[in-house]
Amino acid sequence: MADSTKVPHTTTDAGIRVQSDEHSLTVGPDGPIVLNDHYLLEQMANFNRERIPERQPHAKGSGAHGYFEVTQDVSKYTKAKVFQPGTKTDVLMRFSTVAGERGSPDTWRDPRGFSVKMYTDDGNFDMVGNNTPVFFIRDPIKFQNFIRSQKRRADNGLRDHDMQWDFWTLSPESAHQVTYLMGDRGVPKNWREMNGYSSHTYSLVNAEGEKFWVKFHFKTDLGDGNAHLTQEEADKMAGMDGDYHRRDLFNAIADGNYPSWTLYWQIMPWDEAKTYRLNPFDLTKVWPHADYPLIKVGKLVLNRNPTDFHTEIEQAAFEPNNMVPGIGLSPDKMLLARGFSYSDAHRARLGVNYKEIPVNRPQSPVHSYSKDGAGRTIGVTDPVYAPNSYGGPAAQPDMGAEAGTWYSDGDMVRAAYTLREDDDDFSQARALINDVMNDDERERLVMNVTGHLCDGVSEKVLVRAFDYWKQIDGPTGDKIEKAVREKLGGESKAKGMASALSISG
Repeated sequence: MADSTKVPHTTTDAGIRVQSDEHSLTVGPDGPIVLNDHYLLEQMANFNRERIPERQPHAKGSGAHGYFEVTQDVSKYTKAKVFQPGTKTDVLMRFSTVAGERGSPDTWRDPRGFSVKMYTDDGNFDMVGNNTPVFFIRDPIKFQNFIRSQKRRADNGLRDHDMQWDFWTLSPESAHQVTYLMGDRGVPKNWREMNGYSSHTYSLVNAEGEKFWVKFHFKTDLGDGNAHLTQEEADKMAGMDGDYHRRDLFNAIADGNYPSWTLYWQIMPWDEAKTYRLNPFDLTKVWPHADYPLIKVGKLVLNRNPTDFHTEIEQAAFEPNNMVPGIGLSPDKMLLARGFSYSDAHRARLGVNYKEIPVNRPQSPVHSYSKDGAGRTIGVTDPVYAPNSYGGPAAQPDMGAEAGTWYSDGDMVRAAYTLREDDDDFSQARALINDVMNDDERERLVMNVTGHLCDGVSEKVLVRAFDYWKQIDGPTGDKIEKAVREKLGGESKAKGMASALSISG
């Protein structure tokens, strides 16, 4: 029995003392439960409502608190206070898988989310990235269908490699990211030894009004960012410990082994974006380091675990539209769409007042005209409109230049990006295989693709997949085709998506 002199007494959510933690109120010890046992009712009702909708996508993940400290002088690129020399800023980070549900194994082959929230003096700055510098698509109108192709079928509720490869092979712009995914980075060893990237191009403006384009690279201080699990190791770990990555991060921080990353920027002069040989806003492309070398910025450290996973991690809301003065978005179509979709997803999942949840609340003052709505906890004061002449907040534009704005004109069209000299869907994926990977990594790539294609992919999609890989790299494609045919003993007998009654009739 607990020592009543040291343990606080249980209360209801209204602060009223509870009479028992073990016995419901009944008519006699053997009689029926009565309706006026409101503590029992409160416990049952609250239990039924404990779960909130999971993220769609990036449902499975975890995170921690820490800080970001600027160690270099990059003020010539941005006036953002968070990136001025010596500035130290509180940070929340979340890591995640993309396609898996909230209870899915950490070690499924999947890109990993790498999200950073910095609580700056000018409001929250969110960098919502991944562990790869590119993505599968470049136009947001395809995003929803891409995610559906990676999740579950309508008829049996199962994931299906046939529909994944069906989408990828009909979307050749996916080649670069699929090459990353099927390589070692598809299953990182842990989050601590994993790099993170903005992937998108962002804009910067300095105090003199000079503008730049930028990509963010968070390089792990533990190794080269390629620490991985083989497919066999990942499959085994999925059965042994589905929370392997979550447990690794929490235990490392608890033991005082604080993970850290060094932030680097790639900087492109503003006007070079108009004439560079690649479209610098294409999310499926990287900027070659030979043209735009990495510039060191500062250090990101995680040193504090959450004490309540639900309120600090599950309810954390990261959104690319959280840009502070000195940093802005770019003409990247995917980034512009994410500027709406993420905040809207949070409103749907957490409620319209999700930014009042402590983990999402800025540390800087808030003078907003948002009011009311479900879950509002911070009081609103008059006047509740603008403009007004009664002392309410008034917009005071930054007198300097604003990041995230650029000149644009033209007819409204539904069209792909204008191709530039070196724009194509396969050359950077080919370079990743031949110029970045070593022999062992190339061998694992072939093995990973072979195993994936032999698991339920139909013959018609299989043929397209062979052509897809041969366009990426002929020798690699030949090896994949040979290995798949040998493993299957000829043609694929899998029906793939055609097994759905809605398709086959």
